Amino acid sequence: MSSVQLIVGLGNPGEQYEQTRHNAGFWFVEEMARQAGEVFRPETKFLGLVAKISVNHRPVWLLKPTTFMNRSGQSIQALANFYRIPVEAILVAHDELDLPVGIAKLKTGGGHGGHNGLKDTIAALGGPNFHRLRLGIDHPGDRKEVVNYVLKAPSKLDRQAIDDAIYDATRVMADVVQGDFAKAMNQLHTRPAAS
Repeated sequence: MSSVQLIVGLGNPGEQYEQTRHNAGFWFVEEMARQAGEVFRPETKFLGLVAKISVNHRPVWLLKPTTFMNRSGQSIQALANFYRIPVEAILVAHDELDLPVGIAKLKTGGGHGGHNGLKDTIAALGGPNFHRLRLGIDHPGDRKEVVNYVLKAPSKLDRQAIDDAIYDATRVMADVVQGDFAKAMNQLHTRPAAS
């Protein structure tokens, strides 16, 4: 497996979206930057906020697209093209309706499951062969409620569970960055769910 050189968090820019479930991907890369002692800086040519960190002595770009969710791919494509990062070396962190709160799962490839950020990323990168970190936010139970649900803040308890899952996911990033997905998945997927 190729090593990961770019970790993207999906979300919507702007204060009104900061605490919403749809921004779980942003929360993940923010935690990665925080642990590395780095800050995001605006980078207009990449249509996003960028930070550079070192994971196990390997340089890794962190990206928060500022294009709004349904145009995330433009930002990812701009940075990936500029630094010649192949699709297989990209990890996209995003909110996942099909997983319960407090669960984080890694996966490679696959469809977009109706997620507009993933849909645009697949289109912009010319295929689905990037890695994903799926951060469970639970499902509202009704398809008609989804838009409203993802654009609202989770309860305090749910937010804590999501933050715990994010923290757990940061612990396996050294393996992910080295391309050891089997080991990372094994560790992340077999951990006990937060009670």
